[in-house]
Amino acid sequence: MTERTQRRLAAIVSADVVAYSKLMGADEAGTLASLRAHRAELIDALIAQHGGRIVKTMGDGLLLEFPSVVDATQCVIEVQRGMAARNQGVEEDRRIIFRIGVNLGDIIIEGEDILGDGVNIAARLQEAATPGGVAISNRVHEDIRDRLDVAFADRGEQNLKNIARPVRIWQWSPGDATKPMAGGALLTLPDKPSIAVLPFDNLSGDPEQEYFADGMTEDIITELSRFEDLFVIARNTTFTYKGQRVDVKDVARELGVHFILEGSVRKAGQRVRITAQLIDGQDGGHVWAERYDGDLEDVFELQEQVTAQVVGSISRQVNEAELERTGRRGQTFDSAHELAWRAQVTCMEAFGASDQSMLDQAIAMAIEAVELNRKCGVAYQTICFAYAIQSLYRWGDDPGAAAERAEEWAREFFKQLPNSSTAFHSLGLARFRLGRFQEAMRDFRRAHELNPNDAMVLRIWSWCEASAGVFDGAKAHAHQSIRLSPKDNFVHPAYLALAMAAFIEQDDGAFEEWAHLAIQASPNAPIRRAMMIAHAAKAGKQDLVDIHLAELMRTSPDFIDSLFRGENQLFQKPEHTEMLLNGLRKAGFPKNG
Repeated sequence: MTERTQRRLAAIVSADVVAYSKLMGADEAGTLASLRAHRAELIDALIAQHGGRIVKTMGDGLLLEFPSVVDATQCVIEVQRGMAARNQGVEEDRRIIFRIGVNLGDIIIEGEDILGDGVNIAARLQEAATPGGVAISNRVHEDIRDRLDVAFADRGEQNLKNIARPVRIWQWSPGDATKPMAGGALLTLPDKPSIAVLPFDNLSGDPEQEYFADGMTEDIITELSRFEDLFVIARNTTFTYKGQRVDVKDVARELGVHFILEGSVRKAGQRVRITAQLIDGQDGGHVWAERYDGDLEDVFELQEQVTAQVVGSISRQVNEAELERTGRRGQTFDSAHELAWRAQVTCMEAFGASDQSMLDQAIAMAIEAVELNRKCGVAYQTICFAYAIQSLYRWGDDPGAAAERAEEWAREFFKQLPNSSTAFHSLGLARFRLGRFQEAMRDFRRAHELNPNDAMVLRIWSWCEASAGVFDGAKAHAHQSIRLSPKDNFVHPAYLALAMAAFIEQDDGAFEEWAHLAIQASPNAPIRRAMMIAHAAKAGKQDLVDIHLAELMRTSPDFIDSLFRGENQLFQKPEHTEMLLNGLRKAGFPKNG
């Protein structure tokens, strides 16, 4: 190592301009002038103010080094807020918008330059950041989370190009509706009674009973969600608090609700005890608390008692008579439901990991649950969703038949539980995958009418509407679903719907923002990758084409070819399909023609 070569720990910032080539192609002189002005009037001064230095500039990008990771993160947040303000009133196709990545790691100093894995990870984080946003590594988040009044959303571990190990990424974007704003200005309260049901604690002393406690929580959420006069946060968001010690006032503020329900379940033999307490999230005061004991065969009656108490305590507009009409008669809490919940968890894990064998296992478990109980709705829902995923990913010897199997199971589901919101939803999903968009949208509308608080229905409905070219409805329902479940790990169908609408409307800025969010939330899902490939090919960004194509080939190698064969219909209107295929042709598809 020479005298001028050193190693040290530093905060590294990588930034680039979104759609720089397009900006330069449209107005080279104006783009360069705007970039110089932004640096002179905002960026360079903030870098100096926070103790950073500009290592080098790269046309559309900057590489920065800071001795303090807190100062580095605070600086880039202020840069992005300042840029958002400066872009107001500027035509969208002339805005300078940055993506920024921040990492903390060892760097090698060679003269004025810096090298090493820490720099490489910062560059990959920048590529993963949303336009106008900031992506940070988990190491950065650990250092800043109690020291900056800024909320970052956890996007999970992701595989980054040329980085050996997965990196856990946290995201911040100004004005992102799915995340709290900095400074404590969180989601506002809805104009009706609102509640979040936290996961009930398992007090049985048996880890196997976690499914029992989780299933009880989910069923209470489902029953509460049937009431139009209540605003109920979705299950996937509230379950992000599972196993955590939380302050209910903080949770209420984060989720924008008035009330919090928490409780516990203890199962011993054929006996079960449920405790529940309803808390006013605004002042931490207890509204009521109760304990319920009974036999397993009476557990749904106990559940209805809990739900009736909650509803009666927070809304005079909803009463026990309404609850009685939507009561779940003729059901018992049996081994079928526990097996079905296990199948559901396995199915979602398979979807996230893009694991076909795990998905087959989930289907087998759910079918076994149906054989034990013909009215086990969770099992039917899991089977239908799993087959829909098979048809989308083009898994198995006959992926086209998977959508038909989804419809067959959905019809059986509907026959067994004709007034179930999830039965309509499952039928709609199957018809959606079969390309029967109008029928599917009617099914989703009916599911929404039966359960207006079901964020999943709204997400898949918005995706279907975007596919059918109903963009106003798609955007409205996507945003509504995000508000209902702001911390949901399965929010990506809403992001996908917004990306699809922007792609067809040729709003490049909005498309890149929503597509990046969709990919980060579900990196293995194929549609968003295909659209990014088409978008990048049209923009002449071969590096992005290569990145997304490699990932798509890894998870769904037949997906793009199936689009050209007409076996996988993403858009109802031929002209919308042709826009996508034209972009894919620029990327070199079809490979055999």
